[in-house]
Amino acid sequence: MYFEAELRGIKYKVDVTEGRHSWKISLQQEGKEWVHHDISKNDYKHAEEYISFLFQGKSYLIDVVGSDTEYTVFTRNSFRSIKIFNDEMLLHESLKKGGGFGGDMELKSGMPGKIIEIFAKEGDIVKANKPLLIMEAMKMENEMRAARDVKIKEIKVKQGDSVESGAVLIKFEEP
Repeated sequence: MYFEAELRGIKYKVDVTEGRHSWKISLQQEGKEWVHHDISKNDYKHAEEYISFLFQGKSYLIDVVGSDTEYTVFTRNSFRSIKIFNDEMLLHESLKKGGGFGGDMELKSGMPGKIIEIFAKEGDIVKANKPLLIMEAMKMENEMRAARDVKIKEIKVKQGDSVESGAVLIKFEEP
């Protein structure tokens, strides 16, 4: 399961894969290298509304309360507010912002996916709300549109490319 989280203004990418005897957890703090961990299922307990596990020789008791993207986590005698975005929420945020476009001069992927079709060429002037490309994510084809009138400066991907979350797809300049 892939998701992104934000804690104290720092963004993290998290990938969790459940194996037969453990969970493989990969974390990447924004701008840093991926860190990989294994948590044995023998060191994990689930009770009522909390979980308990051993990690690097330390015991953790965790209680999580929240919904949507806002969660409060209690662990090690303190509360932490965390925003968590799963694939579906990342997709919705990406589409609401025009694929992370907003006021930026580039279109970014809001989540991992595959480029299905590109509608523009370098040098084209694209009007607001016109489609720029189609990206498949979560087994759905998503049309990414220009948030405002732009000129295509550089197209960084081609049809069939697989892209990671946050990848620059298209660079813009003022028309």
